[in-house]
Amino acid sequence: MRVMGLDYGTKTVGIAISDALGLTAQGIETIHYEQHKRHVLYNRIGELAEAYDVSRFVVGLPKNMNGTIGERGEACQHFAKQISERFGKPVEMYDERLTTMAAERILIEADVSRKKRKKVIDKAAAVLILQGYLDRNGNGVSLE
Repeated sequence: MRVMGLDYGTKTVGIAISDALGLTAQGIETIHYEQHKRHVLYNRIGELAEAYDVSRFVVGLPKNMNGTIGERGEACQHFAKQISERFGKPVEMYDERLTTMAAERILIEADVSRKKRKKVIDKAAAVLILQGYLDRNGNGVSLE
């Protein structure tokens, strides 16, 4: 049973998955979707959750620097509720402040071109969200 990390955006969702022991996060893909075709997004998340035997989800929560939750944070909370209702699995929120900036910095340091960074930034942010969650929780997977 694995944990799936989700970096939710208005046009894309970055996806990361933990290893079976819940120690490391790996980027899987970035899902591109249109607001009026959200079923495409949920269908793909469902396919990946089944393929990787996901036991829980972690959704990044973009808090403001002062710790409050703004419009984007509320949208992420709504998305997390939708994931929970659709898949019947636990969903936790993880404070993702600055993860996209950190992901960009890592990609720049790795000398990834601007064009390629744009394609993988959400997936990289999902990895940082999930890895932070796994590190904070010792591991995120219950081996029951």
